[in-house]
Amino acid sequence: MTLLVDTSVWSLALRRDAEVAEPQVEALKKALFGSEVIVTTGLILQELLQGFSGPKAQAQIVERFAALPLVQPDRDDHVAAAGIRNTCRRAGVQIGTIDALLAQLCIRHELTLLTTDKDFTHAARHCPLRVWPAGARAARP
Repeated sequence: MTLLVDTSVWSLALRRDAEVAEPQVEALKKALFGSEVIVTTGLILQELLQGFSGPKAQAQIVERFAALPLVQPDRDDHVAAAGIRNTCRRAGVQIGTIDALLAQLCIRHELTLLTTDKDFTHAARHCPLRVWPAGARAARP
């Protein structure tokens, strides 16, 4: 399984002030030291850098993320992400522009999204997004 780890999980995992016992953080740790492949995208890197202050913290994040394969959206991904957002909105599910693009990247590259953001779980009911734990994609109505 290849994981795209959402900003919500990275933020918890990189906090230094307290150990976080979220199952998603534990899954990230296991993936980092196991056989899972973890990829990222520029949007997640940017969100993380915006959330951590200080040049030392930012340099460490950039250095760590340099080892991760980077998936990049193309024009078709943006078009498809708009479709995901519109489909979700018609179904009464609000998903942000960036989240819709992350969902599309997961769908296109057959990635499983590791996140603590429940918006993705709701969106997965209306598109073929796989949200961790594997196989836990919500059933379509």
